[in-house]
Amino acid sequence: MKFVIGHLSKSFDKKAVLKDIDFSFEEGKIYGLLGRNGAGKTTLFNCLNGDLRPDGGRFWFEEEAGPRNAVPEDIGYVLSTPTVPEFMTGREFLKFFMDIHEGRIRDPRPLDEYFDYMSIDAEDRDKLLKDYSHGMKNKMQMLINIIAKPNLLLLDEPLTSLDVVVAEEMKGLLRSLKGERITIFSTHIMDLALDLCDEIVLLNHGVLEIVDKSDLDGKEFKERILAALREESHA
Repeated sequence: MKFVIGHLSKSFDKKAVLKDIDFSFEEGKIYGLLGRNGAGKTTLFNCLNGDLRPDGGRFWFEEEAGPRNAVPEDIGYVLSTPTVPEFMTGREFLKFFMDIHEGRIRDPRPLDEYFDYMSIDAEDRDKLLKDYSHGMKNKMQMLINIIAKPNLLLLDEPLTSLDVVVAEEMKGLLRSLKGERITIFSTHIMDLALDLCDEIVLLNHGVLEIVDKSDLDGKEFKERILAALREESHA
């Protein structure tokens, strides 16, 4: 399976943020989407998720049976700032999610098994989500996307503000799940992208460019990325 973007563009007023993007992503890989702050990473995700209407272009899945248009169920989106219904407990939220997706969830399991999978302690499962830490809210946001099993998982800087233990847990989880989907991980932290991701993609001058790292050592690879991002700043 591949996820293909064709001639995608988006502007705000007279500023072109995404410029005729053509790119394809392959199943089983985590792609690190690197770009400076304001480069358009979140804009790209919002277009793919349907929260923004692009000015032009389209995107679709290439499968063995042929190409097909993406539908909302194909795409999971984890925001940098978790958005959860804070008036619910963790258990109520998870049950609500399971109920509204009944019949569409493959291999449903008991709720506590999901909480165990995300290392959410038993005493926290019946607390209001408003009393959850940022990291725990992030885990809940990740959990519903794991349950839904989208073909494309968009991660918008989800690890930036987590403590070191939770961040390492989340990285291990993403590595264990990557074979089942296409994962695009947006970040402006280069070392995080190099540690977690199979491929590095730059969002630079409004287009996507994959960086070939096969013949570069760590220092040269970083310098090449920095040079490309500095060019955008100067432009």
